[in-house]
Amino acid sequence: MKIYKHRIGLAVVLALLLGLTGGPVRAQDERSKGETVYVSIYSHVYSGPKNQPFQLTAMLIARNTDPQHPITITMADYSDTKGQLVEQYVKKPLTLKPLEAAYLSIKEYDERGGAGANFIVKWQSDVKVNQPIIESVMLGTRSGQGISFVCPGKVITE
Repeated sequence: MKIYKHRIGLAVVLALLLGLTGGPVRAQDERSKGETVYVSIYSHVYSGPKNQPFQLTAMLIARNTDPQHPITITMADYSDTKGQLVEQYVKKPLTLKPLEAAYLSIKEYDERGGAGANFIVKWQSDVKVNQPIIESVMLGTRSGQGISFVCPGKVITE
């Protein structure tokens, strides 16, 4: 009997987590008027027995996921492995219309950031909107070998 009750409780918890209760599960904090987002960037990764650097092209992309309201990117600062500012990419605020996306690219030969580089991205809106998707995509190819991966942004302040 205890096992049966435990399984029902587990099924209810899973249903709530997976949104199987008749509609999408939506946390109230998914809407915001602005945030600061940390995004990992890799200018290279190490590979092989000699830990040789494998150079990567990196792309930072911000996607406005709100279908009705614009957002404004006010900062996209690129820092190196030691946390030192390398470059400020947003010189003036960049407004993204509903469902619009913008990106910037770090060239494969640009080694300024290192393996532990990052972007700090700030965005804002006049009204509460769906949180944008801010992430990085890394890609590298060499001698018929390729690597690609994505790093999601992490909200560090609202």
